Amino acid sequence: MNPKKIRFSQGRVEYYFDGSLKKLGQLTDKKKTIILTDEHVFAAHQDKLKGWDVITLKPGEAYKIQATVDSVIETLIEMQADRQTTLVGIGGGVITDLTGYIASIYMRGIRFGFVPTSLLAMVDAAIGGKNGIDVGEYKNMVGVIRQPAFLLFDPSLLQTLPDTHWSDGFAEIIKHACIKDRSAFRTLEGTDLKTIQENKRLLSWLIQRNALLKTKVVVQDEFESGERKLLNFGHTLGHAIETQYELSHGQSVSLGMVYASRLSEKFLGFNGTDRVIRLLEQYGLPTAASFKMDKVLSILRMDKKRVSREMNYILLEKVGKGVIYPIELKTLEQELLALG
Repeated sequence: MNPKKIRFSQGRVEYYFDGSLKKLGQLTDKKKTIILTDEHVFAAHQDKLKGWDVITLKPGEAYKIQATVDSVIETLIEMQADRQTTLVGIGGGVITDLTGYIASIYMRGIRFGFVPTSLLAMVDAAIGGKNGIDVGEYKNMVGVIRQPAFLLFDPSLLQTLPDTHWSDGFAEIIKHACIKDRSAFRTLEGTDLKTIQENKRLLSWLIQRNALLKTKVVVQDEFESGERKLLNFGHTLGHAIETQYELSHGQSVSLGMVYASRLSEKFLGFNGTDRVIRLLEQYGLPTAASFKMDKVLSILRMDKKRVSREMNYILLEKVGKGVIYPIELKTLEQELLALG
């Protein structure tokens, strides 16, 4: 496996595209490595993890909390993990978030790597160094920015995913296309989920293109002082919806992108909302839902992108061009309530 080496402020990250979980031992010493995963991933790939030290967690966003962190740290101590230990997260975004966060604070920082097993993690969650946990209703309120030593992409791991998990990943792929990749937007319009699932070359191309698109943005703005904020398109309202209702991350972000497109019409004269909606629906994502906006706004007010009385909202000038647009919080609430 030949890595693509990306340099961040804290060092180099090796990306192994079209890799294999079976070759993990080439990237990290098995005797000095502990794997963190969840029950679903472990059950699906148990044969590939024989001989490794594994900590298995219950799956789901509900466990991306400090209590889980404390439990894992206690287990690491029991396993006598030291500063020479590497922690490898094998799983979706919850596992990669937990792995990066725990590795960053255990003994003030140990080496870690990721093997993302969901499309969403491969194109978004595992990339960029953001690692954190939820606090009550507030997503990712506590965390760090620290890069892994390596990312191992094994597209064959996606074969066990249900279509709803594939759609979740496409929410982030469509997000990238909306803000920075007009060409990919057109490519997505010309195909569909089933075709991509069956076309290994096209799937591999999409994973690598999106992983590197996000990486390029992060390299330019690792600590989110400017350009990286564009990656929050659809997430401001999306996160607030996700914490209040039984919706997945991708479903919530999809709704957030619809609202952001509508706001883009209002503030920037954006004329591509219908295209965005059609594309989201094409990949099995919701574009309308019934929810209490007042309830969602109470969470949105504490979003990390808020600066004093303004929210740095990500809007679209056109398909493929996102912009950071500060909106006074009172005005934003009025406009969202008007959209209903």
